Amino acid sequence: MRVFYGDIFIEKEDLQKADIWHPIKLEYYKIISQDKNIYGIDVVKKEYIKNEVIKEEKEMKHLSYDETQIDKILKLFKKNVVTPITAQDIADDLLKQEI
Repeated sequence: MRVFYGDIFIEKEDLQKADIWHPIKLEYYKIISQDKNIYGIDVVKKEYIKNEVIKEEKEMKHLSYDETQIDKILKLFKKNVVTPITAQDIADDLLKQEI
């Protein structure tokens, strides 16, 4: 099961610094296994280019048995605008630190 945690549009100024001129939205989800004993994270990036939506996604199942730990990671992901391409490395680092 996938539960919506939150979303954020990347700031227009930050996109323009990277020479990107279209909106980008990031969505964060908590993944709960069917037996509800292990949790993961799904990060979805949506680029709105003209009449098209380009979607990129990183699903990371079975990250932790601690739901609180996953909630903390999701909060940090949203606060720091983590994209799918960097999500796995950042999640692994945070889990090693046992935040």
